[in-house]
Amino acid sequence: MDDFLLRALLGGIGVALIAGPLGSFVVWRRMAFFGDTLAHSALLGVVLGVVLGLNLSIGVIAVGIGVALVLTALQRRRQIPGDTLLGILSHGALALGLVAIALTGGQVNLTSTLFGDVLSVTGEDLAWVYGGGAVVLVVLVLLWNPLLATTVDEELAQVDGVNVIAVNLALMGLLALTVALAMKVVGVLLVTALLIIPAAAARRFARTPERMAVLAAAAGCLSVAGGLGGSLALDTPTGPTIVVAALFLFVLSAAAPALSRR
Repeated sequence: MDDFLLRALLGGIGVALIAGPLGSFVVWRRMAFFGDTLAHSALLGVVLGVVLGLNLSIGVIAVGIGVALVLTALQRRRQIPGDTLLGILSHGALALGLVAIALTGGQVNLTSTLFGDVLSVTGEDLAWVYGGGAVVLVVLVLLWNPLLATTVDEELAQVDGVNVIAVNLALMGLLALTVALAMKVVGVLLVTALLIIPAAAARRFARTPERMAVLAAAAGCLSVAGGLGGSLALDTPTGPTIVVAALFLFVLSAAAPALSRR
């Protein structure tokens, strides 16, 4: 296997291993639209990184956390419905990001930013993926029970002594970090798909939250491997092909009960 293919596979698997468990919470909490908002805000993070001469992932993480804090503050005021607020932030961030990229004078490759360029993953990118992924998984394990409690019932979790606001902010921060790590693999427009589709495919076969998280990570890894193979065979864009492979797994999971009855 060529070096660039091996790096692409390792990078995609690294992202899938963290996107699966986090995507499970996105599915359970019905946060897909919030994931889109964070992904779209990543464009502003890319511009911030270019302008300040920082690593692009740092810029994406900073802007993602900022958007999460703004969203939390506005939601607590309850002056605007949550779905409307998410729509405003999502599309507003996307439009601002596109305008800001245009103002950089071509310093940002818009196509690779929007749709990913996993075949150009470098050793430094792998270090970011696995280093950042280790942080995400460690924090996720430490917060697993509080996250489950707030997912089931926030008020009951608060009565049990869980700091609901801190736990929710931590989850948003983990999602922002995951978006930054996944940007090179599938691009900002398709990051949410890599979070929710493998988790949705795994949900039908999981009887416990932990099992669903593991199965979602496995489905993500299969999607990456299948997408890379399909991209090379069909000469199609790699990031979107990975998402198509994930969609194929979801369709199979949805059809599995009917096929088993037959």
